[in-house]
Amino acid sequence: MSERRTILCGWLAAVYLSLFVNISQAQDWQSLSDSERRLLQNFETRWSQLSEDRREQLLRGARRWSEMNPEQRQEARQQYKRWQDIPRERRAQLRDSYRRFMDLPEEERQRIREARKRFRQMPPQQRKQLREQWEKDKRGRTENRERRNQRERRRRERQERRRQRREETERT
Repeated sequence: MSERRTILCGWLAAVYLSLFVNISQAQDWQSLSDSERRLLQNFETRWSQLSEDRREQLLRGARRWSEMNPEQRQEARQQYKRWQDIPRERRAQLRDSYRRFMDLPEEERQRIREARKRFRQMPPQQRKQLREQWEKDKRGRTENRERRNQRERRRRERQERRRQRREETERT
């Protein structure tokens, strides 16, 4: 039993060390493969200043790019170009929406994905009607919110006038 335990501990140590060596190598620019260095050449001068997470993220992207065929790379370039053409403020909104989506529980994200898929499968006219109904409902919600805000503002103004009258009455 002791021999088996020694072998198991040795094996676990070897796995742990190999993982550690791979991680530490990922942090050293010179330890990257030629293709990784070529893909990441814009980061060479600041590679050592990047956080470990950022370096790992860049390496995963470089490896993913290396595994793509020419058509996939072309599609990725087009998607990136479309992303760059979006105004900065809109990109920030999209990033925020994505973060909020990713913060949802998996079941909720799956429900949203399925609803989007159903929407995409609708005929164009039905999608248009649904969008128009959503816009109409949105306008109604906005108008209701504005009416509530106006009522609340008037209520606060009345309270303020009463308070001022009380203070005037107390002074006299």
